[in-house]
Amino acid sequence: MSSPQDPLSPHGSPHGSSQGSPPGWEDDGFPLDETRERPALWLPDSGHALPAAPVEDPAEPPSGGKHRAPGPAAVGAPLSGDAATGELALGDLGAVGDPRAEARAAERESDREADREPGAGRGGKRAAEHSVDEGVLGSSAVMAAGTIVSRLSGYVRGILLAAALGTQMHADVFSIANTVPNMVYILLAGGVFNAVLVPQLVRAMKHDADGGEAYVNRIVTLATLFLGTVTVLLVVAAPWVMSIYLDDAFDSPQLAAQRESAVDFARYCLPQVFFYGMFVLLGQILNSRGRFGPMMWAPIANNVISVTVLVVYLTTFGPVAEDRQNAAFSTGRELLLGIGSTLGIVAQLVILVPFLRATGLRFRPRFDFVGTGLGRTFRLAGWTIGFVIVNQLAYTVVVRLASAGTTEAAASGELGTGYFVYSQAFLIMMVPHSVVTVSLTTAILPRLSAAAAESDLRAVADTLSSTLRTTLAFVVPAVTLVVVAARDLANLIWGYGAARDSFEVFVPSLVLFAPVMVLFTVHYMMLRGFYALEQTRRVFLVQCVIAVVNIGAAVLLVRRANLYDTAPALVLAYGCAYAVGAALSYAVLSRTLGGLHTGRTAAFLARLLPAVLVAAAIAWVVRLQVVDLLPDQPSPVLAAGVLVVVGLLYLVLVLLLARLLRVREVNDVVSTVVRRVRR
Repeated sequence: MSSPQDPLSPHGSPHGSSQGSPPGWEDDGFPLDETRERPALWLPDSGHALPAAPVEDPAEPPSGGKHRAPGPAAVGAPLSGDAATGELALGDLGAVGDPRAEARAAERESDREADREPGAGRGGKRAAEHSVDEGVLGSSAVMAAGTIVSRLSGYVRGILLAAALGTQMHADVFSIANTVPNMVYILLAGGVFNAVLVPQLVRAMKHDADGGEAYVNRIVTLATLFLGTVTVLLVVAAPWVMSIYLDDAFDSPQLAAQRESAVDFARYCLPQVFFYGMFVLLGQILNSRGRFGPMMWAPIANNVISVTVLVVYLTTFGPVAEDRQNAAFSTGRELLLGIGSTLGIVAQLVILVPFLRATGLRFRPRFDFVGTGLGRTFRLAGWTIGFVIVNQLAYTVVVRLASAGTTEAAASGELGTGYFVYSQAFLIMMVPHSVVTVSLTTAILPRLSAAAAESDLRAVADTLSSTLRTTLAFVVPAVTLVVVAARDLANLIWGYGAARDSFEVFVPSLVLFAPVMVLFTVHYMMLRGFYALEQTRRVFLVQCVIAVVNIGAAVLLVRRANLYDTAPALVLAYGCAYAVGAALSYAVLSRTLGGLHTGRTAAFLARLLPAVLVAAAIAWVVRLQVVDLLPDQPSPVLAAGVLVVVGLLYLVLVLLLARLLRVREVNDVVSTVVRRVRR
């Protein structure tokens, strides 16, 4: 256990004190020390980084296309997405598994990138900054590629799920039960695994004589015992667990069969808690040893299994009939969907095992937990655990409110929206975040950590503000396109099978999520700065404010909304929470760092927004003209055609206007893509 007076690090290695650290950096009770300076896997300017911690949330996480664990910014957000929390190696990385060899190779690649840039070697600040940004963008492009593949396979699963189960209570029963394991895992262990264990694993590998192997064995042993015990207890307590997340209406005799289906699904799915935990833990061990690829690509196996299960389901049982979209499930349907979902999570864990063996690690159970540094690990987790609890409390309220939307609609015979609509719309709107924001923030993490370790607050601010502008250059145009073509997008994604006549229920939520994603992005980026400074207490306090706003707004708006608008009301509540969260986190971090180049960012937005809005207006007019030529209820194929036409026109207009208005961040992104394609 470490303290300012303790001459040993958590793993028994000497370390320095926090003298000279900027004021406020000790606010978590753990001053920064030199063990943070250039961690073992820090690769200068290459973008090879440990995954942002905690994920992704909704952010990035253990499941494949099924749902994604909410990251630090995901208060009240549905779980969605994939586990792409690692990254692929780039350049000429030889001797995979040897961090020093990888670092040398990455440095050579970074030098070559710098040499290729115009003005390299001239010593100008502009040339250096441009080279740094190119390194981040190049690394992020490779990470984004893996995320896109995983996301696409996950969206196929979402399409099949809507086609099989529809959009009403029938779909909500399965979706909520299948989400609960992820929620419980995050509540019990997710924050600790993602936010705390990664830096501890790196420190152990760097300072321990055995390269951290004993520390890893203790962590794996402890996690196996804890997760195994908790999982067994959860399966036994499935009825009580589900009562937390389901609306009270499920306790009525009229919905007894539906409630029993939810409990049955929970029993089949709750074992996922164990496999989620072990997947994230083993994946982070691989990440700490420089093997980023497996954790990014393994979730694709989960998606493949999930898609296979749904194809079998549709072949065997067919889409749910319209008059059964609020009914319970038969035993056969429960077995296929429930066990099939869990098998997918098992598969993505099993895939990691051979890669762990290839690193030379040999797992042996160790029970000597006392006096080995684990105490500091869990003390470091204190604020993160509180943070996760706050998130999950807010999300539990959201799930209960969402379940009421379809439950009450079933009783009244109306068309309602609930958890399935809310979560699926969120999953689609998280595409820019997962593909761009997470990749960029993962790539800048080593640079932020190095700057923080050197007490260089200006470098932290420069990196964050530059990456924020680059991220918004992607996100703002992407979400605006969704607003323009929301109906066509909903038709293309959900206009099949049981959801064919009700895909339009997704449109309001998609449109409302668009501006929310911009706010979410700003807040997410600010959290990277707080984590680089190890200010987890401040993150916790900010998230408490967000959770309170989200809960209050959700309760108020849902009570005033009709059943059809339940999901859109929850989106508005989410937006209110992140309007407050983004403003608060930005203000606090800006004050801590002595500024975040707010003027430069405002000038960037003043150039970007006109380009995006003019392009969107023209694309909208063209879309209306194209739609007039189509039937009143166009097929998904025709909707895809509209998307292609409108999307390409919009993209070209944004790029042209961005060049005319000299939006440098957009131009840099285009230049990077063109240069890499030409290679």
